[in-house]
Parts: sequence; C-alpha cells; structure tokens
Amino acid sequence: MALNLVCTSKPCDGLFYYSYEYTQYLNMSGIKTDMIIITHPRFKSQDYINSINQKYTSFKNVIFNDFKDVKTTLIMGRSILTLPFLDRKSYSQDQLMILHLLFKSKIISVYSENHKIRYYQALKYFKPEEVIDLCDYDVYPKGIGKHFEKKIFFDIHKPVTENYQFEHLFIGTNKNYYDSAKKLVYKYKSHGIIIYDNYEYDSSLNNIIAPVENLLGTFKKYVYTKNIIDPAPRLIQECKYHNKEIIYEASNRGAETYKNRPIEKPNVEHIINELWRLGSRLS
Repeated sequence: MALNLVCTSKPCDGLFYYSYEYTQYLNMSGIKTDMIIITHPRFKSQDYINSINQKYTSFKNVIFNDFKDVKTTLIMGRSILTLPFLDRKSYSQDQLMILHLLFKSKIISVYSENHKIRYYQALKYFKPEEVIDLCDYDVYPKGIGKHFEKKIFFDIHKPVTENYQFEHLFIGTNKNYYDSAKKLVYKYKSHGIIIYDNYEYDSSLNNIIAPVENLLGTFKKYVYTKNIIDPAPRLIQECKYHNKEIIYEASNRGAETYKNRPIEKPNVEHIINELWRLGSRLS
C-alpha cells in the first residue's frame, strides 16, 4: 500500500507539522508515504526545509511541487484542499496541474469546518473521484466519518534546550491571532509574538519571525488567545509534554479538548483500514 500525503499550508503552522509527522509515522507503520509539499505562493522550498530541520531529527520522505505516482491522497485538514482553490491565481500552472492530478482520485480527508461553503466549492473545482472523511468528534460533534484524533509524534522531535528569551509566548501567525495577542500583550511585559514576516505588524512589540529553532526552550509560559475554533492546537499538547504553563486568555472547543487529552502516539488504524478497503475494492 502507498499514499501521497499532500500539504499546501505555510511552513511552521500546525497542519504542516502534523503532515510531516504522520508521513514519518505511516512509513514506520509499513505504508510507503510521500509528503508532497505544494509550496505556498509566499514561501519557498527552503523555508519548509528550514522548518523541518529546526524541529525534527531527520529530513526525509518529502517531495516539493512534484510527485512520483498518482495514489490515494491523505490531507490532514480540509483547508489543504480549500486554500489553494481560494488562492489559485497565485499558484503557477505547474502547481495547479499537480494539485489537480493529486486530488482527482481518492482523498482521505481529516475533517474540519474551516471554509464550510468554500470547501465544497473546492471539491467541485478539483473533482475528486471519492472523499473519505475522518473526524474528531470531540472537536466537531456534528462532523462526518470515522473518529480520528491528531496526535503529535514526539519521538522524532529534537530535544528542547531551556534558553529563555522572554517569559510569555503569544501566537500571531495570522491577522486574527495577531490582533488578539495585541489586545492582551500589555499585561505581559516580557513577551514574544510568533509571526510570519509577510504582513504588517507592530514594531514596538517583540515579534519573533517563524520558524524558531528550539521554540519550546525560548519561553516559560504560553498565553493562549485564540477565540475562534482551533481544530488541533498542537502547542497546548507540546506545552503539556514539556511541562510548560499555559495561561488561557481565550478558549474554544478545540482548546478545551486538547487541554484535557492525554499525550499519546499517533493512531493510523483508520487510515490503513481505508487504504485496505480501497485496495480490495479495486482488485
């Protein structure tokens, strides 16, 4: 059995990290998996390479803007399909052709409600033959598909070295997150706000450009400010794993779920079962 795991997200965001970790875990589980990164228009391949090398002990099973074979495709969130559809005019013709080829057959899709209407527009645009949904019902109780929980594969992470640069960490990697952090950062004098260097930000604040090497070692407390649904908030689990304090200035169903969820290795049973089912149906 073989699988393409497609990632269209930005380097350093949660979907990117989950995609890399599940690629490695699936390979270790006997499923030949290539992580196909279709680079975001604002970033280059080297940005993704840097992000992987800074966080993980090895770099492997990654292909940029190409693929070896059209196989069943796994996406770790529906926005992997939606975002290139919404921003399709910014992608090269080669990238769009590759996306159409990768998405034309069968897709195993991890459920999220981002862009509810536009996701179905993206399906009409890419025209996949079949979509098999997996859903975390603790986050999306009205979702569809078999139950699936995203887990962090800590075994392949580089060790964290405590080297404090500031007391409190904020996430500001999009305008909504950054604006939320700005409203609260005055309460925390020693702070760092993780950003991408591709939009306007307040230069009076301590903005830290991602990716950040040894990120978990640069702060003592994580201040959670996301007031919109957060499908799989990795940093909550990472802070729990490394015994970092979390200050909740906001919450949502995803945050509450991951705050109370135990640290466990990924479970790819349903992914493998769906691959077997597809394979037996085609034989």
